[in-house]
Amino acid sequence: MSSISFLALCFSTTLMVAMAASGNGTSPGTRPGEISVGTLFTFDSTIGRAAKLAIELAVSDVNRDPSVLVGTKLRLLAQDTNCSEFLGTMEALRLMEKQVVAIIGPQSSGIAHVVSHAAEELRVPLLAFAATDPSLSSLEYSYLIRTTQSDHFQMNAVADIIDHYGWREVIAIFVDDDFGRGGINALGDALAKKRSKICYKAAFPPNADGSAITDLLEKINLMESRVYVVHVNPDSGLTVFSAARSLGMMGDGYVWIASDWLASVVDSTESANPDTMDLIQGAIVLRQHIPESDLKRAFTFRWSNMLRNGKASSSLNTYAFHAYDSVWLLAHAIDQFLHEEQTIAFSDDPRLHDPTGSSLHLSALKRFDGGEKLLDKLRLTNFSGVSGQVQFDSDGNLINPAYDILNIGGTGSRRIGFWSNYSGLSVVAPEVLHRNPPNASASSRQLYSVIWPGETTATPRGWAFPNNGKPLRIGVPYRTSYKEFVSRDNSPDGVQGYCIDVFKAAVDLLPYPVPLSFILFGDGLKNPSYDDLVQKVYENHFDAAVGDIAIVTNRTRIVDFTQPYVESGLVIVAPVKERNSTAWAFLKPFTIQMWCVTAAFFLFVGAVVWILEHRLNAEFRGPPRRQLMTIFWFSFSTMFFAQKERTVSSLGRFVLIIWLFVVLIINSSYTASLTSILTVEQLSSGIQGLDSLTHSSDPIGYQVGSFAKNYMMEELNIAESRLVSLDTPEDYTRALELGPQGGGVAAIVDELAYVELFLSTNCKFKTVGQEFTKSGWGFAFPRDSPLAVDLSTAILRLSENGDLQRIHDKWLPPTGCSSQDSGIDSSRLSLGSFWGLFLISGLACLVSLSIFFARILCQYNKYSSSQETVGIPEPERSFKRPTRLTSIKDLIAFVDKKEQEVKSVIKQKWISKQQRHSSQVSDGQYMSPA
Repeated sequence: MSSISFLALCFSTTLMVAMAASGNGTSPGTRPGEISVGTLFTFDSTIGRAAKLAIELAVSDVNRDPSVLVGTKLRLLAQDTNCSEFLGTMEALRLMEKQVVAIIGPQSSGIAHVVSHAAEELRVPLLAFAATDPSLSSLEYSYLIRTTQSDHFQMNAVADIIDHYGWREVIAIFVDDDFGRGGINALGDALAKKRSKICYKAAFPPNADGSAITDLLEKINLMESRVYVVHVNPDSGLTVFSAARSLGMMGDGYVWIASDWLASVVDSTESANPDTMDLIQGAIVLRQHIPESDLKRAFTFRWSNMLRNGKASSSLNTYAFHAYDSVWLLAHAIDQFLHEEQTIAFSDDPRLHDPTGSSLHLSALKRFDGGEKLLDKLRLTNFSGVSGQVQFDSDGNLINPAYDILNIGGTGSRRIGFWSNYSGLSVVAPEVLHRNPPNASASSRQLYSVIWPGETTATPRGWAFPNNGKPLRIGVPYRTSYKEFVSRDNSPDGVQGYCIDVFKAAVDLLPYPVPLSFILFGDGLKNPSYDDLVQKVYENHFDAAVGDIAIVTNRTRIVDFTQPYVESGLVIVAPVKERNSTAWAFLKPFTIQMWCVTAAFFLFVGAVVWILEHRLNAEFRGPPRRQLMTIFWFSFSTMFFAQKERTVSSLGRFVLIIWLFVVLIINSSYTASLTSILTVEQLSSGIQGLDSLTHSSDPIGYQVGSFAKNYMMEELNIAESRLVSLDTPEDYTRALELGPQGGGVAAIVDELAYVELFLSTNCKFKTVGQEFTKSGWGFAFPRDSPLAVDLSTAILRLSENGDLQRIHDKWLPPTGCSSQDSGIDSSRLSLGSFWGLFLISGLACLVSLSIFFARILCQYNKYSSSQETVGIPEPERSFKRPTRLTSIKDLIAFVDKKEQEVKSVIKQKWISKQQRHSSQVSDGQYMSPA
């Protein structure tokens, strides 16, 4: 307990001693006829006016209900805290001096912090129906039971709303007391989980007047963020909106989110006050969700009747529901306490005694002997009240926390959705969602449309460029080379170049003015360190950095980059010289594998055509030596389409057509590849790519200030002793021409954008290998800067409308030399490029051979049977064989026969068969008369 609180406690104790009264404890074993219960809140306040009537109604209902506290009545002792922590602490001790078994209250979180220590010492439970500070859930306050929702859940709801609309920075406006600080601290924690933050905490004292609040709002209106979260007391909160309205902060582009204090103000008024509603148009308001039930409807109807009859001074708000249920919670707990034959007894606290000569009379404060057991009963009580299910979880919070999300418009408000700890944002009531499994996906989180301040339905951007007259401090690298990208000049801006023009064009597309001030970074003698420039942005020395700044991992950890406006990565540059042709250059277009497969297919196709044509075509017949020569000649003459042998069979022509198509493609590809090889250039250094770069020991050049040095050392493990810093394109040329033996370098590693500019005027060098990093250039801003997001959109628009290319063409000349490696290996053709053609040709050959041999087998069956017939001419009988094939030689001999000869034998067999049949018929007719 703080020293101030302790003094207040002591002083209030002194006052109470003068009012000390005798105890009302009961004797052991006697059920009391009356039990004293205290209430502690500010009677004349937005919450207090409704809570006072709700508590009185609840006590009356309990005392009339025969099912609870049979034979025992509750006696209500009420004390007014008058919105003062000092008076509230004094009144709390006054209630404890009257030996109450519990206190319903306090209303204030600040009073709850102080009184909880006294309640724990005297074992008097506190039922706080309006103290929402999340820190009160701490185990330090073990005798405080919160019968309303903690602001921990409310601030999670606010964070989900902010995340739903994509805002990243908010300004918190709050009263600087335990209630305000506790809620805003919870909001900061909740926003951090969403990768958002409170960029400024605008606190004002509890007794601040309108002038102080106006001064505070004028200050935050000069800041970027236009999203304001207001967490203040209901009785002074409208002063914030009144000051905002007078400053023009309730118009288009602003976002106001109020915690449930504003809902209490609006709900507590029977008819909406037009002046009040006019102040808060477009605001989003949270209100504790009270589920629909018969108990709620009956209670609301009863309250409305009392309001019409003049028996109520305030309309019903959510805190009145919780105050009513707090009395019933206490009644149920006392009832269970008494059912276990517990007695209501108070005794002296041995640690409270009056020192000799003291006039404090601390001994007048008695300890409630059954306080600990009553506290346990309160925590375990479970019933359905007017506010819903009253039950506590293991952390002492009410179960199923939920909030209505309201949008103020016109003369009232409309509900745009709900938030619950179970399912997040939704347009479906939480009690309905609890019947289904939880679904926290982004698609399920939705709200109805909102009418924002300024009567617009377009979601505000959430920030604006600060109207404080200060231009953005833009850090620009003071380059000494490649000045086409960025350089110093005598214009009003003081800088020029491709990067500057892109940035200014993007800024011109923003829907708001952005004053700029360009500040050169570097000494102008050598290129500055770009890591140091980005670090200056991180340290807020610059508001942004503009130039040829590569987006690399270590830089993205401390700043945010815009969308890349140049695609760039690291490449290797090496010197080249003309290649002299050799006597065997004609073999280079194809790989060895390609040459072998091509030759094999030429022979294979020749053999297939010979097989298909041999029985029909006299040009494919003759002595074996002649036929072998025919196969070779025919095969390779197709390469030049110069074959003199004509094909007569359908299958042979089919195979030849497909093969000639394959040959056409191969010839064309060979010609193109050979042409490229005869004009190719050769590398004059041993560096041919990334592998040879890392494995060699030759020196490597890099540009001063570039990230290439750190990349080669950290990622490629290249020794620093091999790295040579180069500043200008002239240094590049000289180092590459000298080479590693002459004190130069074997290759240079630099970003593609610089290399393309360098090679546009230096054709003696080429890039080798592939681009081995993928990055780009962007503009650097502090983390979570909304300007980075808007400029990214603007850069995309520049790209889409062609302005980005026009700026490129203005500053960067077209490349005069190819920047790509055109080595022989990239021009050689492998089997992988042609296997599909070979596959088609091979299948055509196999299909044709299958059909051919099937026909051979059919003919052989007919031919073999003809050998048994008579009447075959003598020359043919010499070829007679058994009806079945007895050796491979028979088949070869048959295949070698001419097609016409085989058909002639088969035809004679058919004629002989017809003649025998006619003879048998004639003999039968002649012998018939006998």
